[in-house]
Amino acid sequence: MLNRIIMKKYISSLLVLASGFAFSQTILNASSPEEFRQMRAENMKKVGDTVVSNKITPLEYGFVDEKDISKSMMVWEIIDLNDKINQPLYYDNPNGLTSRTTRSLYQVLLDGAMSGQIEEVYDDENFSTKLTPEQIKARLQKIVTGDVIVDIIASGRKPTDQEIKENTDIFETTSENVKMLKIMGMWFIDKRDGMMKYRPIGIAAMGPDPNVQGVFDANGNPIAGKDELIDLFWIYYPKARDILANNYVYNRANSSADLSFDDIINARRFSTIIYKSSNGLGDGTIKDYVPRNAEEQLAESQRIKDQILQMENDMWNY
Repeated sequence: MLNRIIMKKYISSLLVLASGFAFSQTILNASSPEEFRQMRAENMKKVGDTVVSNKITPLEYGFVDEKDISKSMMVWEIIDLNDKINQPLYYDNPNGLTSRTTRSLYQVLLDGAMSGQIEEVYDDENFSTKLTPEQIKARLQKIVTGDVIVDIIASGRKPTDQEIKENTDIFETTSENVKMLKIMGMWFIDKRDGMMKYRPIGIAAMGPDPNVQGVFDANGNPIAGKDELIDLFWIYYPKARDILANNYVYNRANSSADLSFDDIINARRFSTIIYKSSNGLGDGTIKDYVPRNAEEQLAESQRIKDQILQMENDMWNY
């Protein structure tokens, strides 16, 4: 067990060391700040007098035959971006010059989905109904026109831009509102390699539902609480890897050591709480079969984590 722990730490350190060489285009090689910003925006780099692409192709997972999986467990987890270890996934640095520009993980996923670079975007974790960029935008924004504008239109007059601005409310879920992510994946034992592996399957953003913001009941109380979150969209993770491998996490310790979002997720360098698993004590989420008891729900989450560790321990028992 100790040898395996040491080996894992050694592999992790190699990952960090190797990632430090991912970003070759620095301000030191640029003839001007404008050239540097342009090349960085286009993900290009200088090699001598030649400009070449700096795009990274993520390492392929490889084919896993069903007969090679001796044991597996699907888990659904929540990544709380308020946790200190997860805060780099939330950090935005859009205008940096001497350090790498970074976007939050949510913003990277949203930009990829809205631009069409990520095509496998769905409305829930079952990946059954695809969402178009227009449908995604509708989930993130609600525009409410005031009665004044309605009355002006009814009178036959076209409202001015200033009138529209003053009498229109826009409720929008923006990057700073998204402080929770969901990730689903499979832990499995690969008999062929004799290894315990993790494969991310899907990732989702959670945020306030704009459709219920600004809506009040008969007593004047808001229908939605400020902490009430919904799944904004789900992305099939394997189809997002190209985007995530070429976008980098803010590194407070060393701005020259780059780790991509794909590195972070596959190495599981984040903290989570399990809210559902295929091997739970009942069907559905933990809160469904352990209701109204937050401590027991956390204990059940820890029990599932211990069960995953036991899967690996059992692999080494003969």
